[in-house]
Amino acid sequence: QLQVAESGGGLVEPGDSLGLSCAASGDTSRPYVVGWFRQAPGKEREFLASINLSGAGSFYVDSLQDRLIIDTDTGKTTVYLQMKRLKPEDTGVYYCAARYYFGIEEFRSALRGNNYSYWGQGTQVTVSS
Repeated sequence: QLQVAESGGGLVEPGDSLGLSCAASGDTSRPYVVGWFRQAPGKEREFLASINLSGAGSFYVDSLQDRLIIDTDTGKTTVYLQMKRLKPEDTGVYYCAARYYFGIEEFRSALRGNNYSYWGQGTQVTVSS
């Protein structure tokens, strides 16, 4: 199993940047992907971006790819999400999640934010002046 834990949320002003971190632990010997999601008040949870912790590959949703950067540390146990030019509508609870994959089809599905099994508790991001 995998465990993930987010950190780095807070209150920021419109136009600011913010970095979130996701620490992964547990059985990291199998191929897995970490993704970032968010849930705004009164809305469904949406997928933002993902990255392969077991090799190359990352993915961003089209609507946010110009404002997000997803990356890992050298040891590939922490995933970072950098958000730029924040807007009030970016307010919400941000979650990181992880899932294993086996084979190319599961890998592609994982990168696109599908069927994640292991979730963090979430971290609140509030964008307000």
